[in-house]
Amino acid sequence: MRIGTFVLAAQFPGQGPGEALHRAVRSAEAAEESGLDSVWLAEHHFVPYGVCPSATTLAALLLGRTRRIRVGTAVSVLPNHHPVALGEQAALLHLTSGGRFSLGVGRGGPWVDLEVFGGGLEAYENGFPEALELLLDWLREPRVAGRGERFGFREVAVVPRADELLADGSAQGPEVIVACTSPKTVRLAASRALPMLLGMHCGDEEKAEMVALWRTAAREAGHPPEVVEGAAHVSAGVAQIADGPGDAMETLVKTMPGWLRQGLDAHVTVDDRHRVMRDPVAYTELLCGLHPVGPPKLAADRLAATAERTGITRFALLVEGSGDLAATEENVRRLGADVLPLLT
Repeated sequence: MRIGTFVLAAQFPGQGPGEALHRAVRSAEAAEESGLDSVWLAEHHFVPYGVCPSATTLAALLLGRTRRIRVGTAVSVLPNHHPVALGEQAALLHLTSGGRFSLGVGRGGPWVDLEVFGGGLEAYENGFPEALELLLDWLREPRVAGRGERFGFREVAVVPRADELLADGSAQGPEVIVACTSPKTVRLAASRALPMLLGMHCGDEEKAEMVALWRTAAREAGHPPEVVEGAAHVSAGVAQIADGPGDAMETLVKTMPGWLRQGLDAHVTVDDRHRVMRDPVAYTELLCGLHPVGPPKLAADRLAATAERTGITRFALLVEGSGDLAATEENVRRLGADVLPLLT
């Protein structure tokens, strides 16, 4: 079982972006200190839901401040980035960290980001497969040309090569993970044998169905059984550890709805399409019921149950739901000290 944290750099009501970012950095450092496996960093633009606009930049900072823990993006929003620029950043972080960087990518949403960064709705609705293919070429080939509808350019040398030899003698590029929320994206990831990142709003049954679909599609694409069965998918969730049976849930129900209401309501669609925002209290209660929220034994049992039902043994857990720095650090510490030993 590989337990990591999921860092949104959430800006709670009454807080500024600097406070949210400081808590994000400190929680990542605490994750390494507590013996956790990884830290996964989200990217958001123009909203207090998460105030980290560049997951790769924050990853660079954290890779420099840590020595053991894996740092990944969850996710870099591909329609907002040129795949070559993102590939160059991934190669740089992979090589300079000794292979501790994972690149998670996703489509994002139909937000105003698409207008600001110039991708437009076409990049969101239809351009993800082309962008992903170009990104993968950049991470695997010595020379690359853009031959798609959106990205066209003459062949150029890939510098630095992501698969150059590392200090341990390995010559593999960075791990690439795809955020999947639809069967279409699941099949796309499976066709390239890329592991999935599955969202914290999904229950075990839905995640198990997506894993089963991925395996079927991967086999149909011709990937060998060991690759299909060995795919290291990641399950996102929420973790809050407390001694009393209701204390952890009470903490989150007091704090998370205000953040969710403020953060989700700030999203603006690029084409003014109608959207329905989740009820913040009901959503918080849903997350508390799905994920390791409660005493250490309950938290460990829920993680083990998810692993058994879905086959997923890697977790990215949101630990900043209290909105408080000291409480977040303590939550991370307890994940490492009180929950992790129950899973080994």
